[in-house]
Amino acid sequence: MNELDRAMLLSVHPRFATAILAGSKTVEVRRQRVAAPPGTTVVLYATSPTMALVGLARIAAVSVGSPREVWRAHRSRTGISRKEFDAYMSGATQASGITLEAPEPFDEPVPLTALRAAGTFHPPQSYRYFQEEALRQVAEASPAAGEVLRGILGEPVPA
Repeated sequence: MNELDRAMLLSVHPRFATAILAGSKTVEVRRQRVAAPPGTTVVLYATSPTMALVGLARIAAVSVGSPREVWRAHRSRTGISRKEFDAYMSGATQASGITLEAPEPFDEPVPLTALRAAGTFHPPQSYRYFQEEALRQVAEASPAAGEVLRGILGEPVPA
């Protein structure tokens, strides 16, 4: 990979994936501490019923604090209501606000069936990290996504 050692695979509901890729949702919240440096590539997996990789974004910053602190800092950029936030964070003592930038939708989603045909693929409940070899498998699973992913890997993109 170029300057990155890994990319983050982030599972999100389809409505949030759409909002992130449209640029209207710029902060994704999680119930646990996320320790990813700015510049980390995020590969977005839209959960059921979409069940596909739909695009990329890049982490601009991660803020960690209590749910109240994260809400106070990011509420207008989370794409959810206070009621949804409180229900999601119920019982959590720590939260992360992942600020995303440079969203880039894939020309065509990469369906779960294609990902599994290219190798062992299991979407995470929340997030996990992709190592270089796993990104190569995804690039091979879809020509449309592969072009973008080869750029991340620092490989030549076919003309």
